[in-house]
Amino acid sequence: MTEKHLSSQFDSELNGVSSRVMELGGMVESQIHKAVYALSQFDADAADRVMETEHRVNTMEMEIDRDLSSIIARRQPTARDLRLLIAISKTTANLERVGDEANKIARMVKSIIESGSARTLPSSEIRIAADLASGLLRKALDAFARLDTAAAVSILKEDDEIDKEFDGFVRKLVTYMMEDPRTISASLDLLFLAKAIERIGDHSKNIAEFIIYVVKGADVRHTSMEEIESALQ
Repeated sequence: MTEKHLSSQFDSELNGVSSRVMELGGMVESQIHKAVYALSQFDADAADRVMETEHRVNTMEMEIDRDLSSIIARRQPTARDLRLLIAISKTTANLERVGDEANKIARMVKSIIESGSARTLPSSEIRIAADLASGLLRKALDAFARLDTAAAVSILKEDDEIDKEFDGFVRKLVTYMMEDPRTISASLDLLFLAKAIERIGDHSKNIAEFIIYVVKGADVRHTSMEEIESALQ
């Protein structure tokens, strides 16, 4: 992720904090996988394990942020080094929020189980979407480790597809609720789960945008795909 500097100690610090970010990413990925399993099996124990990890994720996020603040204060980096440290900080915050979304899924699964509606809830589409979102996060972390702008652009495009799937799913749920009011409660549960999964995709997209920011120094939020691809040429 990092280039060599005159100070080997600075390199060591950058590599150390980068490794911690990847460790945090792995922890959050595990949360998502457990949350998806809890959803697919309506397994309360699996949901509990997701929620038990929340404190560890929050603690690591705060530790990384503290280390970044220390590096910036002591090294006073400029240009790309400073952009990298800022991007690491933002990536860490986004990973912590992905963990929050996994916890939301776990809490909703617990609520569904306790309500007794687990057997009637059609969750197959949600599980597929969750797997897609989890895969997108893995791609984003891999791309960030390599600062791979081509992979970042691919992730941005893939997230657009996830957003389209979410919009179509919402329209389908609205139709279900209009045709049969008895499905309203289950449909709202599904909508809550789908929104949490969509947000995981959004955070993966944010990480991809940070890659472009580090490499090109350009903030590509709210920028069209055509403009992004033109800036990278």
